[in-house]
Amino acid sequence: MKPFSWFLFGVLVVLLCGGIAGFIFLRGVKGFSAREKPSSVEEWIARNARSAAIPPDAKVRANPIPKSEEAIREARAHWADHCAFCHANNGSGETQMGRNLYPPPPDLRGNATQQMRDGELFYFIVNGIRLSGMPAWGSGHGEDDSWKLVHFIRHLPQLSSSEQKEMEKLNPKSPAELDKDDKKENVLRGNKSHEMKPTHHH
Repeated sequence: MKPFSWFLFGVLVVLLCGGIAGFIFLRGVKGFSAREKPSSVEEWIARNARSAAIPPDAKVRANPIPKSEEAIREARAHWADHCAFCHANNGSGETQMGRNLYPPPPDLRGNATQQMRDGELFYFIVNGIRLSGMPAWGSGHGEDDSWKLVHFIRHLPQLSSSEQKEMEKLNPKSPAELDKDDKKENVLRGNKSHEMKPTHHH
């Protein structure tokens, strides 16, 4: 390598190290709270690291499950029960858990996700994403279910309000919500045990 090339390389290394040191210093002053929105630098690094983490052969895998209403219906139910807690039924990520993750889940209806290859989406579902809240679901269900979820992610931009209402019935409920539902069901069945008992006259 020529001396001038070495010089340019050295300058780039110094600038890079200086930028990283400055970033760490500024973040150290403000802290590393998960409540903050990731900076553009963090987002850029995360996107490129995520892309580089996928093996080339995994990126080009084609979805072996034919797209059909049945496949999307099954994946919709699966999503409501397993994925909506963080990603929301509509894929927006606007849930209590999603908003408090760092980085927060992206809006899966957006171009950044929809332009990914099927193989990339499948890889993230099965293997998760390091340094994020996305777990690896590979051992939790078969490959067919994961490929069906890829079809459902593609369907998210067209998700109807009626589909979302169906999904709400399948969303996991907290103990408080279950107790509330039980009380409501008792009232609908005419259970009036909460009313005053009739008095007996002698």
